[in-house]
Amino acid sequence: MPLILDQPKVEQTPVSLKDINKARLSRPKNDDGSPLYPDYMPFYDPLEKVEDLGVFEHFDPGHRADPSFPNLLAGATKFFDLSPHVGTEIHGVQVSKLDSKGLDELALLAAQRGALVFRDQDFGDLGFEKQKEIVRHFGPLHIHGWAPHPAAGSVEHMIIYDHKDDLRVRRSWAGKSPVQWHTDQSPEPQTPGTTFICMLESPSTAGGDTLISSSVQAYYSLSPKFRKRLEGLTAVHSNNDGAAAELKNGKDAVMRREVLSTEHPVVIVHPVTKKKALYVNPVYTKYIVGFDKEESDYLLNFLYNHIATRQDFSCRVRYEAGTVLVWDQRVTNHSQTLDYPVGDRRHAFRLTPLANKPIPAMVEEDDGECARDVQRMQLNLC
Repeated sequence: MPLILDQPKVEQTPVSLKDINKARLSRPKNDDGSPLYPDYMPFYDPLEKVEDLGVFEHFDPGHRADPSFPNLLAGATKFFDLSPHVGTEIHGVQVSKLDSKGLDELALLAAQRGALVFRDQDFGDLGFEKQKEIVRHFGPLHIHGWAPHPAAGSVEHMIIYDHKDDLRVRRSWAGKSPVQWHTDQSPEPQTPGTTFICMLESPSTAGGDTLISSSVQAYYSLSPKFRKRLEGLTAVHSNNDGAAAELKNGKDAVMRREVLSTEHPVVIVHPVTKKKALYVNPVYTKYIVGFDKEESDYLLNFLYNHIATRQDFSCRVRYEAGTVLVWDQRVTNHSQTLDYPVGDRRHAFRLTPLANKPIPAMVEEDDGECARDVQRMQLNLC
């Protein structure tokens, strides 16, 4: 028989739930519960009106960029992709310190990767004017039709705010899923391009992330024959539902501009990368022009489901205070996640440069794309 030795008993110290909670990483909060950035608190003025920007000429700064990114990535300590098709996280680069060449390269990399995440940024401490100066490099700044801006000024700063003292965002999504894929302000005649979110204060432990999906891969993952059926189609985008939700706030409702309704291509081309992208979203896209309602609903619902369920070309951006997200809205859809406890504070601002009028993809019967798709060729799907 094998010799069995007595094993020494190991004393285990019980760990209390209190100790576990102490060890859990929490995000910065003021002890008295006040906001970390009081100058960026939301301000609502029901009497405020603004004029539409009108038509303007847009030259994308990505055209000037060095594709080796020497000015953007010179100080990077590390960078890595969040998923194969969308999202890259960059450490060691302060966006506020980039010169015009670095910002040009930022535009190009955002167009290529869809979304860029920068950590430990001083962007939130620069002040309104410096923040706007940087982001105007990418285009004139959009003013939202009803979302709040800071009480201290700057109507271009769209404040993202959710807290027990202001449940306006929660109420707007009551009775439906808060996960709603969209491209911001797609009803604008000239739609957003390289956009910034600066996180000021995140929920205590987790949650409040942004989901991002590649509209480029959403297009290219469809079969070539189906893609050709989409090219040449146009759809109407309108913000009438959002305006109707805002009007439910009664005398406190803000309506700075008229409701927008604009026709855009279903498949667009990015002006710099020349990549095609699916340009529909369930928040703003209403119907396919020239289709009967049943036909339009059937096709759009398929495309919305395609965007929502294909997690193989999406990523999830987790925020900390000081995180800056830069993403190109011409090649992505995104969604909020109201998954944190009701009443916890989530506080950020968005600066949204408008860009070019969406460029329609040319209708091509056979452009050889299927033959260049290695996976489809391997599976004999061409």
